[in-house]
Order: sequence, then structure tokens, then C-alpha cells
Amino acid sequence: MSHRAAARRVVNLLERTGLKLAVAESCTGGLVSGALTAIPGVSAVHCGGVITYRNETKSAYLGIPASLLRRPGPVSPEVAERMVMGVLQKTPEAGIGVSVTGHLGPDAPADLDGRVYVAIAERRPRRAVCHELTCAAIEGRTGRQNWVVGQVLKILGEHLELHSNQAG
Repeated sequence: MSHRAAARRVVNLLERTGLKLAVAESCTGGLVSGALTAIPGVSAVHCGGVITYRNETKSAYLGIPASLLRRPGPVSPEVAERMVMGVLQKTPEAGIGVSVTGHLGPDAPADLDGRVYVAIAERRPRRAVCHELTCAAIEGRTGRQNWVVGQVLKILGEHLELHSNQAG
């Protein structure tokens, strides 16, 4: 599915569920929000987001403790979950949030190369679900970022579909 089609699906599902979205991005640098904001009328369901590329920004904008950014580190499920909870806290009108953090190279440590965490949380119930992805086989940073954007939209769409089915 193309990014445009996946973003359209997410927007339709947000409309159907009545939820508004907030996004916290690191390794994708705003590309998830960019895919969503390419859809006309998205402002009805997309509140906005934050790009917290550096650790200091994750702390300052989202309240992630420096100790957590040191260990286990910014590329971890714990940080992904804190990112999504932080963006929901900063965006009162949002009912759902998504975050993404990862290491897409170049020069990534071998154990982190291509590792990505995507977290989704709803305001009620207030808990995050985290997904681990690996895109090591994809060449180049841009290719990896594009793959991750597609995965974030897919995961978010699947979550919203479940929410829609449970609500209806």
C-alpha cells in the first residue's frame, strides 16, 4: 500500500472513531506527519506533533528522563512509550498518539542498526503498546525512513481498525 493510501486509511479511521491524533517522531524526522498532512481535511483529526531528534529535545519537549536516555537508550521500547505518553500529555485534545524512535544509520552500532520502536497509546485506557521493527536489509537512510513511515501508518491503521470494530 502506498503512503498516500495508508495515510488516507488512517485519516478515515480517525474520522470513524472520533479520535484526534498527536505524533512524536525521532528517526523519521516528521515524515509520518508529512504523509498524513498530505491528505486534504486532515486538520479535523491530526492535532500535530513534535520531532524530537536529539536526546536533549526528547527530555525538554516530552519530559523523558536523561537517565532513561542513557540506559536503555533512545532506541528502546521504554523511550518510545514515554514519547507517546509525553505527546499525549502535551496535546489535550488528542485521544490517540503514536511515536517512533530508531537508528537508521549510517554508522549505527551493529546491535541497533535498523532497529525501530513504534508505540501507540490512547488517552483512555492510558497505556502504550510498543512494536519492534527491523529494517536492516534496506539500503540507504532514505529507503529505511520511507519503509518505517509505511510501517507506522500500517500499525496505526491496524490499531484504529481494532478500535473501530470494538466501538461499533
